[in-house]
Amino acid sequence: MDVLVLGGTSFVGRGIVADLVERGHTPTLFNRGRTGAELFPGVERLVGDRETGDYAALSGRRWDAVVDACAYVPREAAQAVAALGDRSGRYLFISSGLVYDLAAAAADGITETSARLPPYRASEDVDDETYGRLKVACEDDLLAHFGDRVTFVRPGWVVGPNDPNDRLTYWVRRAARDGRVVVPGRLDRPMQVVDVRDLARLVVLLLEQDLPGVYNCVGPAQPLTLRELIWAGGVELVEVPDDGLAFPLLLPDASWDVMFSISSVAARAAGMPQTPLAQTAADTLAWDRERGEPPLRTGPTEEQERALLG
Repeated sequence: MDVLVLGGTSFVGRGIVADLVERGHTPTLFNRGRTGAELFPGVERLVGDRETGDYAALSGRRWDAVVDACAYVPREAAQAVAALGDRSGRYLFISSGLVYDLAAAAADGITETSARLPPYRASEDVDDETYGRLKVACEDDLLAHFGDRVTFVRPGWVVGPNDPNDRLTYWVRRAARDGRVVVPGRLDRPMQVVDVRDLARLVVLLLEQDLPGVYNCVGPAQPLTLRELIWAGGVELVEVPDDGLAFPLLLPDASWDVMFSISSVAARAAGMPQTPLAQTAADTLAWDRERGEPPLRTGPTEEQERALLG
């Protein structure tokens, strides 16, 4: 299967390309060519720029499927559609679990048919308030164009090796450092994370089976709490007041807990694997050490943690 991947060298896109190669498919990457030049030797690369609307490299080409891993605003989705015309099969869009309207969500969780937020088209400013609504607008436009030839994958928190946001990396590094981890309260709050490799495999399986529709991509299959995420059996948890410090993976307050109660039944029925959390953590820690444990991009600083521990 010849698959065009819009993006393909960052976190999620990189995982998808790796899985396509592993399963014997032929990916073509379309991006600006500024990062990941050492990745995927032998894989064709087309250079363009979605920010400026430069899709000339796609002219006249055909693919069996397209994976859009990097559209955040409706213009980017619309321009990709215009550039491709009818020269592609299934169009798989990486959306987000943040498209759901939490205020309207049922207390027992979110499914693929739960209400979404209203679409946002007033600007291309992507922030905490607009991110989910911009993704909704992208979904609406793609569905209007492709109909049952479009597939939406809505991930929750994606973690694992190569995560540029250091979400799980923060916790595994802290747990491995000295056995004492500073945590805010509500250790029994629900959590959901998905290994990037499980997300990638789901995407490839959906393409191989030519499946339309919507698939929430979250894990693990069994309920998880913050305490279990940090492996309370192996480290000392030092609880501190939640005084505004931004801890990775944690949402603002209990009103957001439903965001960690998203159903993944459809994705698992399609074959999505569920990598054990311990394996994801071990692989993330190994990757972090291999890259030299640079300063983390998220979470309290070591100085802040020392002050809290003191």
